[in-house]
Amino acid sequence: MGDNALIHHGPVPFPSLCYNSVVMARVVTRENEEGIVSMQLAHVILAAGKGTRMKSRLPKVLHPILDKPMILYAVETSNRVSPQPPVLVIGHGAEQVKAAVGDRARYVVQKEQLGTGHAVLQARPLLEGQADAVLVTYGDMPLLRAETLRHLVQEHAQSHATITMLTVVLDDPHGYGRILRDKEGNVLGIVEEADATPEQRAIRELNVGIYVFDAPWLWEHLPRIQPSPVKGEYYLTDLVGMAVDEGLPVHALPVEDPEEVLGVNTRVHLAEVTRALQRRVNEQWMLAGVTIVDPDTTYIGTDARLAPDVVLHPQTYIYGESTIGEGTEVGPQAYIYACQIGKNCRVFYSVLEQATLEDEVDIGPFGHLRRGAHLARGVHMGNFGEVKNSYLGPGTKMGHFSYIGDAEIGANVNIGAGTITCNYDGKRKHKTIIEDDVFIGSDTMLVAPVRIGKGAKTGAGSVVTRDIPPHTLAYGVPAKPKRNLQEEDD
Repeated sequence: MGDNALIHHGPVPFPSLCYNSVVMARVVTRENEEGIVSMQLAHVILAAGKGTRMKSRLPKVLHPILDKPMILYAVETSNRVSPQPPVLVIGHGAEQVKAAVGDRARYVVQKEQLGTGHAVLQARPLLEGQADAVLVTYGDMPLLRAETLRHLVQEHAQSHATITMLTVVLDDPHGYGRILRDKEGNVLGIVEEADATPEQRAIRELNVGIYVFDAPWLWEHLPRIQPSPVKGEYYLTDLVGMAVDEGLPVHALPVEDPEEVLGVNTRVHLAEVTRALQRRVNEQWMLAGVTIVDPDTTYIGTDARLAPDVVLHPQTYIYGESTIGEGTEVGPQAYIYACQIGKNCRVFYSVLEQATLEDEVDIGPFGHLRRGAHLARGVHMGNFGEVKNSYLGPGTKMGHFSYIGDAEIGANVNIGAGTITCNYDGKRKHKTIIEDDVFIGSDTMLVAPVRIGKGAKTGAGSVVTRDIPPHTLAYGVPAKPKRNLQEEDD
């Protein structure tokens, strides 16, 4: 097999290259005869492969896991290891990857995918002389934790090794390179399964292709790698043999959780990794005081933030930079994207996108909040209501079957069933303003721009094309003021 033995529990033995990234940082210290000195780290995430087994026009790095492209997990993990932005060495779909990642990274292009050794070599002009050590990982390992990488880098700094590598111990090692050690536990090399003896095949410690290299040694030796006689590619595993032959120390550190080094090559792997990340995130929130009724059908993105005593019912999705306040219940069958939701709210059988809910708001079933919707404290929005780019004031009730768009609605307004703000004239959007304590009758059409004064009422079926003064009853098609409600009260 190849040199980056990513771990799968399926029949495909090893991945194609997927990601490349580089980041420099002063993150660890190394002790020498003169005391403690800082060590500069460069992080290279291999990322240039096509991902042909995905059978997709979309580059593999852009396939989503939960709510964002796979490549962003590699970038974010790199950022947690270092404060500096990564430099992605990209190849297939380079422009699409740049568009997805944006200015969160710098870029180096690997024009031909000729193996992991060739990929890392592309970073040499950028990094040579700029770092003491180089960390190499893969972007198709979205479960890899920053803590694991920090531990690996720290081990490299403390051991003074030329190469420090991450390994994994599995009961079923089929298809993976075995780590060879001597009686004292020193690494002697990596043997691929096809070349292994029966005794070597019994070894359960396997190569996962993640390394920390002494940087000057790496840049000197990368050009010495010879192409594989089978594929003609240049593999980083050859560097382990070079170091051992030169009598230089090579350390291997087994990963504590084998799931971290699961890689993605097919859509089967994509589903496996998604389930693993879903389980990890859900467990994190349950331990933090969130009730998840059915973790198997609840999906929470890694950017979401939930308070204690939030309750998530089955078939609920919380994606984007969403925040949910204490005591709020969401679901069943709710989709929340990039929303800010306050305390003690209730959202069920509804879709909310880029909306804000203050405390004690209830929505559903079958409500839809679109971008810019802002529901103040105590708002009620019943079934089959839709709000877009509008503010609904405290205590306002929008029972059902209504559309509110580009509107500003005051406090304690009653929006009758079938109310529609006619906010678009075919060229421009116009605003509807409804002041406090207004009663909007069923099937009222509000043709914007229009203002309904405080305490006014509209009759059922009205088509409002002109402003209605405060405390006035208006109805008809078009609606006309009929009488002053304050005079009646007097």
